[in-house]
Amino acid sequence: MITFDHVRLPDGRRLDVRVNGPADGLPLVFQHGTPGAATPVRALERAALARGLRLVTTSRPGYGDSTRRRGRDVVDVAADTAAVLAAIGAERCLTAGWSGGGPHALACGARLGAVAAVLVISGVAPYLADGLDWTAGMGEDNIAEFSAALGGEDELRSYLLQQREQLKDATAADIVASMETVLPDVDRAVLTGEFGEDVAASFHEALRTGVDGWLDDDLAFTRSWGFSLEEISVPVMIWQGSADLMVPFSHGQWLAAQLPGASAHLEEGEGHLSVGLGALDRMLDELMSAASRL
Repeated sequence: MITFDHVRLPDGRRLDVRVNGPADGLPLVFQHGTPGAATPVRALERAALARGLRLVTTSRPGYGDSTRRRGRDVVDVAADTAAVLAAIGAERCLTAGWSGGGPHALACGARLGAVAAVLVISGVAPYLADGLDWTAGMGEDNIAEFSAALGGEDELRSYLLQQREQLKDATAADIVASMETVLPDVDRAVLTGEFGEDVAASFHEALRTGVDGWLDDDLAFTRSWGFSLEEISVPVMIWQGSADLMVPFSHGQWLAAQLPGASAHLEEGEGHLSVGLGALDRMLDELMSAASRL
């Protein structure tokens, strides 16, 4: 069963939600990347449905038709996710986050008691992380983006509006061309066919109404997330590729070191996209296994 609707949050905001899977299935709450939206990643949907999971994705505030929450912190996703779980009648869930969704999945693991286990794919580490050179190893485009974020909202908005013009109607081939400095060959190879179409569709929906969601994500990443990793007591799986030019390998290494109980998969030769797409079955099997032991 597929629904694509919205939840009205306690403060009156709208949050776009896509739900796919059996009504009695354990929810897998997927936190999309930056920019992104609650559009299908068909490979992930197939993997989730094959395991009887109910895949739940929201468009974070400011993306698509989800109401902007200016000044939001990463931790604020926990309360929004709690409202979504209440709306679908779920008391327990798994959560996963890819790229910019990684910190949001960790926030749910820290602050949302319903979460049984957390999966982080190519996830961003805190900007204020001790001992981490945050931008070292990033491609030129991401260095420019986060330099603009550190310059403040006006500078970042100007930068992102230029990027939106290239991405709001882009095909997968256009994305590869416009983001060449952050896409190693291994990622370019997977940005084709169905997956390439899904990434393009996510960008289109994310940026359809503007850049507010993207802007608020970036600003939130470059300040305190509003929670500490020490708060996370549920199992965490971390997957990171050594060839990643969007979120450098060192981010995954740092997160693994800070979460000593985590299951870390630091994969040589994999990129930002390939590391997830090539191991979805293994990831979900491990995630479900970890949750079942609690």
